[in-house]
Amino acid sequence: LAVDFDPQGALSAGLGIQTHDVPTIYDLMRGSVKDTKSAIQHSKVPNLDVIPANIDLSAAEVHLINEVAREQILAGVLRQVKNDYDVIFIDCQPSLGLLTVNSLTAAHGVIIPLATEFFALRGVAILEGIINKVRALLNPTLNLDGILATMYDPRTLHSHEVLERVRERYGDKLFKSVISRTVKFPDATASGLPITAFAPSSTAAEAYRTVARELVSRGCAP
Repeated sequence: LAVDFDPQGALSAGLGIQTHDVPTIYDLMRGSVKDTKSAIQHSKVPNLDVIPANIDLSAAEVHLINEVAREQILAGVLRQVKNDYDVIFIDCQPSLGLLTVNSLTAAHGVIIPLATEFFALRGVAILEGIINKVRALLNPTLNLDGILATMYDPRTLHSHEVLERVRERYGDKLFKSVISRTVKFPDATASGLPITAFAPSSTAAEAYRTVARELVSRGCAP
């Protein structure tokens, strides 16, 4: 199960999932829809389901601010279906607000995608601090499963330098797999398919398979 938890709805769009006039994660969060299963949609890929999101989710932080146990609402939503799936992925927006805290409270592990650009390094350090706070106060089982270098351009010195700094700072937490820039990714998004289905023999697809194998070898996924 993939949970789109970004108001931009990129995950939903990238898998060709309907996001309007259907129940979304926002409806579940605010309680207007009670049954989590009613918001689940099947993607074109066998055994890959999605709970969609759209721009309505941007209002969630305002709606939730006065709720009791507001950091644990997503965990409650997913508890209804957690035994129906081998893995549940939550795709978060690139911010550190209440939605992200909800995700961290519901999760067992975190994968941080890091664009190999200088300013992205600052965001990792801040997010690491948030993870530590959530672990201490809300979710003691939360782990940093790894940092995934993305948008890597082997032709530039800048990408090399950023990758080396991350490797020095985080060591084994950095995945050995590196996701390079390629036009295959936007093409796959436009087709509504993951890269492993759109171009299964491509270098990009194999890179993500390697990430999956690394996660399994680390004991982060069944």
